[in-house]
Amino acid sequence: MRFEVRYFGGCDKASGAAVGAKGQMQSDLSEADFRTGVTLQQAGRFAEAAELYLRVAASRLTVNLAINLGACFHEIGDRDRAIQYLDLAARERPREARIRRVLGAAYGEAGQIEDAEAQLRAALAIDPADGLAEMALSSLYLSVGRYAEGWPLLDARARLHPDVVPAVDLGIPEWTGQPLSGKSLLVWVEQGFGDQIQMARFAGSLKALGAARVTLGCRPALAHLFTTLAGADAVVPIAVGAAASVTPHDYWSRYFSLPGALGVTLETLPAEPYLAAPADRRARWGGFGAGARAGLIWEASPTGFNAANKGLPRDQAQRLLDAGAISLQPGDTGAADFADTAAMIETLDLVISIDTSVAHLAGAMGKPCWTLTPYVHCDWRWLRDRADSPWYPSLRLYRQTRGGDWSDTVDRVVADLAAAGLGSP
Repeated sequence: MRFEVRYFGGCDKASGAAVGAKGQMQSDLSEADFRTGVTLQQAGRFAEAAELYLRVAASRLTVNLAINLGACFHEIGDRDRAIQYLDLAARERPREARIRRVLGAAYGEAGQIEDAEAQLRAALAIDPADGLAEMALSSLYLSVGRYAEGWPLLDARARLHPDVVPAVDLGIPEWTGQPLSGKSLLVWVEQGFGDQIQMARFAGSLKALGAARVTLGCRPALAHLFTTLAGADAVVPIAVGAAASVTPHDYWSRYFSLPGALGVTLETLPAEPYLAAPADRRARWGGFGAGARAGLIWEASPTGFNAANKGLPRDQAQRLLDAGAISLQPGDTGAADFADTAAMIETLDLVISIDTSVAHLAGAMGKPCWTLTPYVHCDWRWLRDRADSPWYPSLRLYRQTRGGDWSDTVDRVVADLAAAGLGSP
């Protein structure tokens, strides 16, 4: 699920607005440093940008400078300093919704739930159309299991990100919980592979409500895998930017709209395994791994949400490979699609994965999976401060303890591999 924190341009040189001003700004040098900092921030080089911003702030700390500093510290996991600078900015501009929104997100990552909720609600009170604040508040509620409050706010995703949540215009009503007995429902494609795998479980819930026909739209790489999904009567593969022919249905919905319409809570979440490798792929990959017991995924799609924080550096991944895991990276295995990957997973005792689609696949299959979750922008679906997942009972979560450093997390995984007898002999 996407969430954005944008930089704020301009260092208030003309207006002179400042917080904690420390004398007159050395205008030429400071402005040049600020502009360079903005360039670095836009490029995702947040630590370098923060260093330049701090140099400017030593002369004069303006509101926009405080916002950018807070945003950079937020992006590198320095939670205390993120809150410090964003709070300064919010005090100076209490009616600016975007500052409240970013401060609320910073409080949320720091685990200060009440403060986060207060700031995000304040942002929405100032600007009720702030979709980014809606998404941030949704993520906050979902991360603490307040699903009834969180699901409706996810509707903002469609207007914020039409590139990954495409519009649906079929001339039929959207399903929002109407009786389904004898009706047909099309669940249309949105977001990434892992998102679709996670929410595909609800096909069975729709059938249990009496739906006569449930059709899932999905990316082509998921299509053959989804033929094993109980509750899916048909699968429509569609590539990004392509068109597909779909038979008439009574209703349509999207993957992430299903749990809200179904009234899903932590207590009613269906968590039994629901995907498997198709028989033809089992035959093809039955000898995968040559006796290896654990497979490893350490790289995420570079275009996916939070990719910079989710992936393991190569040296840390190598430690796990040296400990006996084998690569499940598609470029190493030759997998053509997720049906191939599922067949490989079935030959293993364990999957070790960063927060990416393969972790969802292993969980959906009921395969033990040790999932490494990032310290910075950890996704709401993994909840907070727990090592298990109500979405996937077979998962064990290994949470990164500080931004940019996976060493102690990998230490724990290596030790547990050895203790479980799943590592190198």
